[in-house]
Amino acid sequence: MEAAGYYEQFERNLVIILSALDAGLNISTTALNVSLPLEVYVLSEVLNAGGGQFRLSADLTPREQVREFLAQFQGNEAHNEALMQRILADKKSLMRTPEGRVLTKEMLIRRLEYFNEAARQVNVMRNQHSLGSPPQSRSGVGLQITT
Repeated sequence: MEAAGYYEQFERNLVIILSALDAGLNISTTALNVSLPLEVYVLSEVLNAGGGQFRLSADLTPREQVREFLAQFQGNEAHNEALMQRILADKKSLMRTPEGRVLTKEMLIRRLEYFNEAARQVNVMRNQHSLGSPPQSRSGVGLQITT
């Protein structure tokens, strides 16, 4: 899928992630528990660099951080969608990060890809749970093999 597809699915992906977390999906044993808050933070910084007004609270659970971001995004949806379109159209805009300067467009595309993949992953986890599959932490997947 290309950037336009990720952009079109962005809000839907956030809703999928949030609804899974609201339904009680446990991500505490997955990489999402750490990466989801980081990606929400980076996305808000990318949008703020382009003129957004996102202010995230500190020390929130991943679910609450996604909820807070989505509420702020939807609160000024037309402006935020126009902002994302403008960033995606700009091929020269740079933003400063701790690692140096990077293209703002690339930072946004990577975040959109992340949320697309995270939504896919929580859907798979939800389906596994509804089918009665054991959690990954108890299924033996990833456990060290001893000889």
